[in-house]
Amino acid sequence: MKIADPQAGDVIDEMEFLEEVLPLVGAQVLELGCGSAFKTRWLAGHGASAITALEVDRTQHEKNLRIDDLPTVTFAYGGAEAIPAEDASHDLVVMFKSLHHVPVEAMERAMAEVARVLRPGGFAYISEPVYAGDFNEVLRLFHDEREVREAAFAAVRRAVESGTLELAGQHFFQTVSLFADFAQFEERILNVTHTDHDLAPELHAEVKRRFEAHLTADGARFLTPIRVDLLRRPS
Repeated sequence: MKIADPQAGDVIDEMEFLEEVLPLVGAQVLELGCGSAFKTRWLAGHGASAITALEVDRTQHEKNLRIDDLPTVTFAYGGAEAIPAEDASHDLVVMFKSLHHVPVEAMERAMAEVARVLRPGGFAYISEPVYAGDFNEVLRLFHDEREVREAAFAAVRRAVESGTLELAGQHFFQTVSLFADFAQFEERILNVTHTDHDLAPELHAEVKRRFEAHLTADGARFLTPIRVDLLRRPS
C-alpha cells in the first residue's frame, strides 16, 4: 500500500468512478460523514436501496434532518468510531474525505467499526485527499492536515495488515474543485460548522491573496489528488 502516487494525472468524476467499482444497485449503504448530503443524494439516485447517512457535526445533522425528499435515506447523528448500526447490516460503507476528520486516537476503532457493520464480502470505499496540489497549498496556510491524513492512511494500512479488512485495490486520480470567487471559498471552506477557522486579519488576507492567484474570469479551478482505498470484509 502507498499513500500517494505522484504520477497519477487522470482527472475524473469520482462518483462515476465509484459507480464502476462498487455494486451499488440494491445495496444497503452506510455513509460516514455525509456533510450536506450532496453525495448522499447522488447515491440515492443511483441504485442504492437504502442509505444510512451519519454525520458527527450536530449543526449540519440538524439541517439534514429537514431534508424531506429522500425517502430511502435515514440521517443519523454519530461518528465512525461508534457507528449506531447492527453487526453485518450493510453491503457498502463509504467515506468521502472524512476518515482524516476522525480523532487520531479513534481511527483504529473506526476501522474496526467499519468491518463490524459490513456483511462478509461487503466493501468499504474510503477516499482521502492526498497531501499535494495547489488547493492544499492554500488550505495548509490555516489548516495543515499532513499529520491527520498520514494517520488516516496508517489506520487503513493497519486494518489490512491485521486482517480486519482485505485490500481490494488502491486507486489514484485527480478531481476538480471549482469556486466562483473568494466569497464562495469562504462559504464552503472557511465557514464550515465542523471546524472553527477563526483567522487573524493578516492570515485571512494572505489566504485570500494565495487563492486569488488562481482566479480567472471563469473562477478558480483546482485539481485535487485523491487516493481511494477499496477494502472488503473477509468472507
